[in-house]
Amino acid sequence: MAERKNILLRLDPAVHDALARWAADELRSTTAQIEFLLRQGLAQAGRLPRDVGGLPRRGRPPKNPADGPAGPDPADAAAPAGGHGIGGPGTGGPDGGKNDAGDA
Repeated sequence: MAERKNILLRLDPAVHDALARWAADELRSTTAQIEFLLRQGLAQAGRLPRDVGGLPRRGRPPKNPADGPAGPDPADAAAPAGGHGIGGPGTGGPDGGKNDAGDA
């Protein structure tokens, strides 16, 4: 990936605060939010260059980088229907649901 450009951007404090709140809502940094909005504006105006690289991947990398983005947790598929495999009243867990109030 090409080296990223650093720029100084002067903003009205109220605009910066609004961008920072919006970025937090979208789980992005303020800088990433500004870049996202700039790219979106360029694309809508038909001015986004064809050879522009994608947005840098943010956040925690996958456990095994060869696997790509993390998918659903395989442990969730193994849980029995009606419960989380923990047991206890009404879960159909290891005790077979025998701890239900109606079973005595």
